[in-house]
Amino acid sequence: MEMVSPSNRLELLFDDILYVGHAKKEHLLMCAVFEKIVGHSDAVLQIGELLLEAFQSEDARYDFVERLCQSLPEANLQAVEDDLKRLSPEELHRFALTGESDLPVMTLPVPNLMFTRDLAAVVHDRIIMSHAATSARTRESIIIHVVLHHHPRFEDVQDNIIKLPKGVTFEGGDLLVASPETVLIGHSERTSFGAIMAIAHELFEHTPVEHVLAVDLPKIRAMMHLDTVFTFASPDECVVFPPVIENDSFGYCVHLTASGTEGKFVTDMRLSFRSALEELLEREITFVKCGGGERLQQEREQWTDGANVFTVGPGAIIGYERNRRTFEGLRDRGYRVVKAESFLSYFEDSDYTPGAEKLAIQLAGTELSRGRGGPRCMTLPIARTTS
Repeated sequence: MEMVSPSNRLELLFDDILYVGHAKKEHLLMCAVFEKIVGHSDAVLQIGELLLEAFQSEDARYDFVERLCQSLPEANLQAVEDDLKRLSPEELHRFALTGESDLPVMTLPVPNLMFTRDLAAVVHDRIIMSHAATSARTRESIIIHVVLHHHPRFEDVQDNIIKLPKGVTFEGGDLLVASPETVLIGHSERTSFGAIMAIAHELFEHTPVEHVLAVDLPKIRAMMHLDTVFTFASPDECVVFPPVIENDSFGYCVHLTASGTEGKFVTDMRLSFRSALEELLEREITFVKCGGGERLQQEREQWTDGANVFTVGPGAIIGYERNRRTFEGLRDRGYRVVKAESFLSYFEDSDYTPGAEKLAIQLAGTELSRGRGGPRCMTLPIARTTS
């Protein structure tokens, strides 16, 4: 993150430069909240640590280097491919994250790795690999490939990894699991309709999913993924950015269901995302407005990820404190709003019981929000339980 500069920030997909020391403290605080709610210290895995552990295997290092050379031919890494393969696990780890090494070659860093949500998506027992839409994030797709295929933690799920065909793009921020039978996927700046079709085919074939809603989004950076304008706070409550989600000009969707014939779907156009969602979930959904009722405040708080809340556990969600009007809407829905520090202090000597009350936790996020991604963007859940 410290390698993002005014001259390369746009190439690295950043609108601003973070004060890294403060951003790190905010990130660690967020992780501490996750660990308290989940209930054990191993609740949070760091992608950088997983990659270094995977690189202890020579096969993993070779796989990473070969895929990197193939994926970024313009970087001319083939000229030092053998040298890259001879790097130690620590040296290759440094190169993978920063682009720096003692070799006569340098590539850009991968600061977007903080947004782990986009690397993959887990639906039931399947892991859908990302296909990054931008070259700035290509190396991240290779990193998650190496972790999933070479780290011992994921040895038992090798047969459950879904690899998408070439030519399509998909990032995990566009996929939301609405119910065991229903998945939502944004047709966005970063996810192509071809990827949605490929994902739907795999889910219909291998999981209990029966419905995929492809939600049309404006193809602009401000709303790059579905979870920048729509997230679940509870099974029947969602935080939404009204100008997109409640606007029929943008909010139409395509409903995909299996046809009974392999590789073919039944598709129908829906002009109202909300009515389609309520029909499939068979219940009414309350839309909590990101930014409240005023258009200007909705745009301001969507820009700072007011609609990007993350449900850590039953009745417990987390978002950025600066989105005040969004939290006011949640309070009106019966959520008790608390700061992350107060939450951890209160439960310092006791366990937290998810579901005991509706809790909206405020993370300061003054620096993290400059990266244009909220708590949901910075998480990739790999296991969920209802127990």
